[in-house]
Amino acid sequence: MHLAGEKTKPYIEVLGMVIRTQPVGEYDRRVVLLTREMGRISAFAKSARRPNSALVAAANLFCFGTFRMYAGRDSYTIVEATIQNFFPFFRTHVEEALYGEYFCEVAEDITRENNDEAMLLLLLYQSLRALEAGRIPARLVRSIFEIKCIVVEGEFPGIPARNPYPPAVTHALQVIERAPVAGLYTFTLDEPYRNELAGIADHLMDRTFHLHFKSLDVLETMTGGS
Repeated sequence: MHLAGEKTKPYIEVLGMVIRTQPVGEYDRRVVLLTREMGRISAFAKSARRPNSALVAAANLFCFGTFRMYAGRDSYTIVEATIQNFFPFFRTHVEEALYGEYFCEVAEDITRENNDEAMLLLLLYQSLRALEAGRIPARLVRSIFEIKCIVVEGEFPGIPARNPYPPAVTHALQVIERAPVAGLYTFTLDEPYRNELAGIADHLMDRTFHLHFKSLDVLETMTGGS
């Protein structure tokens, strides 16, 4: 169903994920989408907070699918969405959901509108799936996500010539740097090596982005920094 007058509007379709959502007014939502075609964009989902709205589910965090919208003066308005994955797992797994929220905040803060962010969108999607699968520890998923973000952004400094890391950590860094996103979450590490990789990821994130992530504060408070 379309509102009166909407048939004359030029529509666009994007494949993307909701990486932030907030209420606007009494019934609407404003969402931030990370899209394959247009990078990071903002959009309104009108009446998305009404129980009978067709957009009530599509305007939730982590929703991944195709969004149909039209351009307004300052943002887009979503009129239709076909969601491929709602990630319902995160509704009942609080700690993993906090990791996911952190990944979304990183994605929002390091991306730009009209940039080619297809690789980062794929990385975000695969990282959420890795959290959902639970085959490797969530803290390791975070380290892999952080380092691969830096690789995707072209800022990874490489492994030092005078390599100070144990072989297991060196191999992990090589996999993260060179593997396609679909092949990232295929290994695990013993705890001492996971901790060392986490320290490397923390250092690289601070050095590369110089950003403070509020969701990370919440995550580290809940997990005790582990």
